[in-house]
Order: sequence, then structure tokens, then C-alpha cells
Amino acid sequence: MKILEVNSPKREKDFLDVARIIYKNDSVWVCPLDNDIKTVFDPKKNSYHAHGKAIRWILLDDNKNLIGRIAAFINDKKANTFAQPTGGVGFVECIDNDAAFKLLFDTARKWLKENRMQAMEGPINFGENDTFWGLLIEGFTHPSYGMNYNKPYYQKHFENYGFVNEYNQLTNHLDITKPFPERFTKIANWVSNKPGYTFEYLDPKNFDKYAKDFMEIYNDGWKNFDHFAPIKLETVQESFEQMKQIMDPKLIWFAYINGEPASFVVILPDANLMIKPLNGKLDLIGKLKFVYKRWKGVNRMRAIVMGTKQKFQKHGLESAIFIKLKEYVIPMKQYDELELSWVGDFNDKMLAIHDATGSVFGKKHATMICVF
Repeated sequence: MKILEVNSPKREKDFLDVARIIYKNDSVWVCPLDNDIKTVFDPKKNSYHAHGKAIRWILLDDNKNLIGRIAAFINDKKANTFAQPTGGVGFVECIDNDAAFKLLFDTARKWLKENRMQAMEGPINFGENDTFWGLLIEGFTHPSYGMNYNKPYYQKHFENYGFVNEYNQLTNHLDITKPFPERFTKIANWVSNKPGYTFEYLDPKNFDKYAKDFMEIYNDGWKNFDHFAPIKLETVQESFEQMKQIMDPKLIWFAYINGEPASFVVILPDANLMIKPLNGKLDLIGKLKFVYKRWKGVNRMRAIVMGTKQKFQKHGLESAIFIKLKEYVIPMKQYDELELSWVGDFNDKMLAIHDATGSVFGKKHATMICVF
């Protein structure tokens, strides 16, 4: 076997093609858009390069066939929030071969050690954790846009190398066609009518305002979680810009208390139902297919992220937002399922909200760590 650093357009293409080879006969897998993955490794498009670095490799067998790939990252703002300096690995794809997985992990580990890291977390993304994050270990069904999908055998190879579970990421599914539980609805309606409480969906003409509100809420609501690094406005603006192609603004809601940004939920139509036929290629034909699929519409949504400022976390704002959302969605008669993804198993408050809506288990991903 031979491992090669991705340092040319040809090897970048090979890096992208590895996944197409691994999942060639897997009818469930949806190929991520090549452009989405390229963006992660482009310093001009991913602001994480301003405070970190990333590297990629491809793996060939003795006959020069592509059989694997891996990327490694160091986020300077997060690396030292662990018990030991910790980097990351991600975009791991490989045939079912322990020696091949070992060579990939060894290569990433060597680079991370050379850069003074003492552990690696993975599979993760060189960016926010709403996309390309976690190893799928339960629920090998249709993946929604941005959610990792992998073969079941990946787990044993991660564990064989020495990765242990750091935390689980739980995804639940909500049947939009069914009424919310009575108690949930009662609380939501009560909150919606409280004086000074207002709710509004995103206005695309005022992106900067909502990006700032998002950042303010997110950084306050998540600041006490382990390994938290405040999100920058530039990163939020990048994410909002990337969502433009598929977003429905009336699926992105904000709550305010006496004018103060208090809570939000970001929901997107499941773009994987639009891009599955494209095999990752958004060329002219791919763009035409995508535009048609977007115009036709899809029946699934994914809740990308929710957040509430700490001082408002017992005010029932999330319940009220879901009611507002449903008031828009139901008359459309288009969407019938909402994927609530993903919530760390350490986030009791958010899991309680999932349970209160009447959602059911969908998937489990694992964020793992290997200490050198």
C-alpha cells in the first residue's frame, strides 16, 4: 500500500473519488457535493484556516487502486481545551481492511504529533459540527444533508486502532403530520402570547442582522459546554451564504424577549433528496437537475441547530418556535418529516425538547477520541 498527500488537482479528484468507489453499490448513501468538501480545505472559503490548518491523504493498494482517504486538522482555538492538545481526523473512507485503516490513522497521527498534538478526535470536520461530524453507529438509513454516513464496519476499525467513545450524537425524527402532544401545545401557545415575546422568520434581505443575532444566542447558550469555542460572525455569515441555495426562510425562526435575541432554530429542506442523482457533481447538467428538484420540492426537513440564551432556557421558547413553524408547514402539505439532528447525549435540555415534541429515535453517531 502507498499513501500520498493531496497536493495537486489530480490527487484532490482522487480524494473525492474514494467515497464514490467505497459506496458504489450502496443504494442508501448520498454522495456529498464535491464543492462542499473542497470548500472545507479552501482557505479562501473556510475561515477556520485563519486559526488552524488541514491536510489530506489518499491510499492506494499495490495495484495503484484507490482504497482509502483521510484528512487531519488542527483548530488552534479548540486544541487546548482538552486534557491534552487534541487535533482531529475526518473524511475517513476505506475498504474493510484493518491494515489499510491503520496506515491511514498512523499517517494522520504522525502529522498531528509533529504539530505537538497528543490526541485526535474523529471523525470530525474542520469547521462547525453541524456537518460532516461523527461516526454512524446506529440507524443506517437515508442520511440527511450534511450528516455523515458510513459502512457499519467502520466502527470496529476505529475501535481496533484505539479510538474510544467521547460522546454520542442523537438524531430523532418527528412526524409533522401528527399533532404535538397536548402538554407541549399548551405550553407553546401560552409562551407565544406572553407580553414582550415576539417571533419572526429570517428575512433574506437582512442577513447581517440575523447572523449577528444567531452568533449572540449561540455563543451564550453553548458557552458552558466542554471544548466550546465561540463562533465568529464571519463563520456564521459563511454558513448562511452556503445555505442560500436550499433554504426556505420561513423554516428559520428567531425568538425575542423585549427585543433581545433569545432563541433560534435553523431548519433546511433535506437537500440530499435533491442532490442524490448528481453523484456529487454540480456541473451544468447537475445544476439543472438540482434546480428542478428544488422547484419540485422535497418532503423532509432537517433541524440543523437550535440555541437559547442561558437566562431564557426555561421560558419554553423552543416550544413556541415549533408551533410557529408548524403553522407555516402544515398548510403547505409538502413536508411530512422533520429530522432533529444532532444532539449530544450530554445535552439533557435539548433531548427533553425532542422528547416533548413526540419525536422518535432515528440515528446515533459517535464522536471518538484516541490519545497517543
